[in-house]
Amino acid sequence: MTNMRKNHPIMKIINQSFVDLPAPSNISAWWNFGSLLGICLIIQILTGLFLAMHYTSDTLTAFSSVAHICRDVNYGWLIRNLHANGASMFFMCLFIHVGRGIYYGSYLFKETWNIGVILLLTVMATAFVGYVLPWGQMSFWGATVITNLLSAIPYIGNTLVEWIWGGFSVDKATLTRFFAFHFILPFVIMALVMVHLLFLHETGSNNPTGLNPDSDKIPFHPYYTIKDALGFMLMALILMSLAMFSPDLLGDPDNFTPANPLNTP
Repeated sequence: MTNMRKNHPIMKIINQSFVDLPAPSNISAWWNFGSLLGICLIIQILTGLFLAMHYTSDTLTAFSSVAHICRDVNYGWLIRNLHANGASMFFMCLFIHVGRGIYYGSYLFKETWNIGVILLLTVMATAFVGYVLPWGQMSFWGATVITNLLSAIPYIGNTLVEWIWGGFSVDKATLTRFFAFHFILPFVIMALVMVHLLFLHETGSNNPTGLNPDSDKIPFHPYYTIKDALGFMLMALILMSLAMFSPDLLGDPDNFTPANPLNTP
C-alpha cells in the first residue's frame, strides 16, 4: 500500500499534498481555517448542484421554485438551509483565514497571497450573484443597488450597468445570467484553490514564530489530518445547529417577500 501511495502517478500527488507533506510542528488552530474553507467549498458545490436541479431562473417562477424546494422536495429544506448558512460559514472562515494571514505575515508568500486575494474577490462575486437568485425583495434591491455602483465610472458607467443587466433594469435577463455565473464560478474557484495550494506547497506553510521551520517539520498525516478533522466536526456542529434550529437567523426577513420593483424594502 505504501509503495502504491508513493509511486502511483495520481496517488503520489495526493501523498505529497496531504500525507507526507512536511509541515511546521508549531502551527496553531488559526491554520485550521484553510482546510475548513476547502470543506465549505465542497459543501456549497454539492448542495448547490441539488438545488440547481429544482430551481428555475425566471422572474415569474424563481421565488416559488425556492418555496417548492423547501416545501415539496425531499429534504429540500435541509439542502437549502445548508447552502444558505454554509455561505455564511464560508465567509466567517474566510475572514479569519485572511486575518490570520495578515497577523502572521503570510502575505510575504506573494504568489500564494495574490491568488488568495483573487479567490476572495471571486467568492464575493459568487455570493453576490447567489443572493439574487431567490428573487425576494432584498435579492432584487440588493442587485439593483450594487450593480448601480458601476454607474459612478465616468463615461462608460451607465452603458456598463445596462450591459450587465441585459436591459434597462434588473429583470429576467439579469436573473438568468446571474444564475449562469453562480453555477460556473464555483468551478473556477476550485481551479484557483488548486493553484493556491500549488504555490503554498512550493514554500511550505508559515508558522506563528515567522522563523524558518525547516529544522523542525512533521508529516501532515496523521498530525494535521486529525487536527483538521476536529475542526471540521466543530464547524459541522455549528452549521447543522444553524440549519436545523435557526435557519433564518442570518437572513433578512424582507427576502420572504417576492421581488417588487414598485416597492422598496
